[in-house]
Amino acid sequence: MTEILITTSSFGKQDSSLLQILSENGLSYKLNPFARKLTESEVSELIEQHQPVGMIAGVEPLTRKVLEKAQRLKAISRAGVGMDSIDLQAARDLGIAVTNTPDAPTIPVAELTLGMVLSLLRRIHISDASIRHGEWVRPMGNLLHGKTVGLIGCGRIGSYLARLLSSFGCKILGYDPFIDKNDKFSLVGLEKILSDSDIITLHIPYNQENHHFINAERIQNMKKGSLLINAARGGLIDEDALYNALSSGHLGGAAMDCFEEEPYAGKLKDLDSVLLTAHIGSYAQEGRVMMERQAVENLFQELKKAGCIK
Repeated sequence: MTEILITTSSFGKQDSSLLQILSENGLSYKLNPFARKLTESEVSELIEQHQPVGMIAGVEPLTRKVLEKAQRLKAISRAGVGMDSIDLQAARDLGIAVTNTPDAPTIPVAELTLGMVLSLLRRIHISDASIRHGEWVRPMGNLLHGKTVGLIGCGRIGSYLARLLSSFGCKILGYDPFIDKNDKFSLVGLEKILSDSDIITLHIPYNQENHHFINAERIQNMKKGSLLINAARGGLIDEDALYNALSSGHLGGAAMDCFEEEPYAGKLKDLDSVLLTAHIGSYAQEGRVMMERQAVENLFQELKKAGCIK
């Protein structure tokens, strides 16, 4: 049988029929043996050992060095949106097709972002933690109603989040250099987003140009007491600058679902003004099944083009 490598860490756990579908189409598979994000050396060793014709990939680093070991690889089907973990130029040079699943994470990530906003505003996580420690803390919170929310990135996720926020009576501002017009909310410059928003949420990809997109200078340009939410990609925020702004009281709070180094073990853990989650943005059962199904369909399509399966 033709072998594929599945490096995304939890593939098939919510819908095991997808593994059966692979087998029925003449594909044997090797699952991620570590059940977590693979390092560059780990994925390199797996590729060198199994020489797959296709991959269903997570967010492990598929660098040029790694891909050059893949002598038979024809297709990488990314289970997710972000492509920053893949050296796309190297893939093109080596004749490897790369696809992703941009639709599946939209609702899960937007809903998590909304949940983070509400938890920060009402300090739900603080009250919950106090009860678990035998205390009875009743922090005074704030309403989402009437707040100005700035969306940095107005693609699928940002636009869907705007729909959800509209039900709360929010004023919505959007910044996206690749979009000229939006009928649902106002598109403004980055400076206005930073200065006018009570809450800022990030919905942009990570690349070298966007490294520390939110840095110390831009944080200082944000409204005093505002909230910052990142359920997009690690590396978009300078975490040291964020810590300093929260410690000084310039920012009122932050919610982080993704980090430069994961698992996260940094000093943001020491601040109760920060809500931390373990990169669970798209990790909803229904969304996960949709994502994995689309990844399988994309893989079949590319392997058929390459003549690896009928």
